[in-house]
Amino acid sequence: MTDFQPRPGQRVAGYDVTARRDTDYYAVFADIPAADREVWDRAKAYIDEVGTRMLDAWDTAAYPLDLAMRAGELDLFNDGIVHPDLTRFSPLAAGLVNMEISRGDGSLGTVLAVQGGLALRTLALFGSDEQQARWLVPIARGEVPASFALTEPDHGSDSVSLETVARRDATTGEWVLDGAKKWIGNGASGGITFVWARVEAEDEFHGAVRCFLVEQDTPGYTGTVITGKASLRGIHQAHIVLDGVRVAADAVLPGAQSFKDASTVLYSTRSGVAWSALGHATACYESALAYSQQRVQFGKPLAKFQMVQERLAQMLEELTAMQLYCRWMADLEERGQLRPTQASLAKYHNTRAARRIAAVARDMLGGNGILLENGVMQHMADIEAIHTYEGTESVQALLIGRDITGMSAFA
Repeated sequence: MTDFQPRPGQRVAGYDVTARRDTDYYAVFADIPAADREVWDRAKAYIDEVGTRMLDAWDTAAYPLDLAMRAGELDLFNDGIVHPDLTRFSPLAAGLVNMEISRGDGSLGTVLAVQGGLALRTLALFGSDEQQARWLVPIARGEVPASFALTEPDHGSDSVSLETVARRDATTGEWVLDGAKKWIGNGASGGITFVWARVEAEDEFHGAVRCFLVEQDTPGYTGTVITGKASLRGIHQAHIVLDGVRVAADAVLPGAQSFKDASTVLYSTRSGVAWSALGHATACYESALAYSQQRVQFGKPLAKFQMVQERLAQMLEELTAMQLYCRWMADLEERGQLRPTQASLAKYHNTRAARRIAAVARDMLGGNGILLENGVMQHMADIEAIHTYEGTESVQALLIGRDITGMSAFA
């Protein structure tokens, strides 16, 4: 654009709308502790470092694993997990990292959710001392890609009904896994997978859902990258087939003994999804605001039109509510008072609000809104994925409804 020469009908070469503005109308984050701000600044620096390549990766549906794992080198995967071998992030710091990385790139936000929120948390909560000694720090540092395999092709929202099975070989004592998983981030990246399976055994665990640590180069494990995605195109998610996969007797995570333990991990990551939605929505609002100040129509900037100012005010209203949800949720979690359904409400509100903000922002940018270089269309597409994962809108509504009425409406 440096060589651009204005021509009749084109006075500008493009618009600078993706710069960070740190929108915080109610000063929700003005008083955060210095330690949390340092972590947040590290996340900003990370996004500034990798952003250009990630934009190209989203466009071509490539997964630059080196950029994804760079977050581990910068110690950003810890997601508020409490463990003596991990750096302690407060819930607020963990949320700000989630927000900032998603504001920059939704695919990297999902990497953070998978590598840290799901896989690292599963190992930290339920792994044996030996499993943690071997894998915990390498996962946290991004030296080993890790995935969390719960969802199946036939079981998404009803994942409690999963059909992947684990049987004991009476002769060798090994576990034998058979089944299929789908939408597994990092599931074909050459690392390890935490596979949730239903146990068939002649003991007290028969029928229980347990978790198994599987190295992806184990014979019988096939991870195929899912193609044709219109969302989160900068991370590879896999369709996994487990065909007689044999793992050692000690591959089971001893602390994971029921589906309730899988739910514990999911509950913990729902707050992260609320923060991620806030990051996406912030990017969309800031792009719309910048565009309205730069784009001239009918002889004046769009920002001088009443309808545009009203739309900006409506977006800011929703964005500020999202920030307040997240900040109060982090404060509750810091005090040990956050209930799972409160995290569900934050996810429910924030992903819905993010969709609305993205739609308005896309419309405000007109035809320029569909260009990836302006950010909004990419965020709009990526929001569709986070709106669904870690529990759909309908599932969150039923969880909240059961909590406030005392009656279950699940079929």
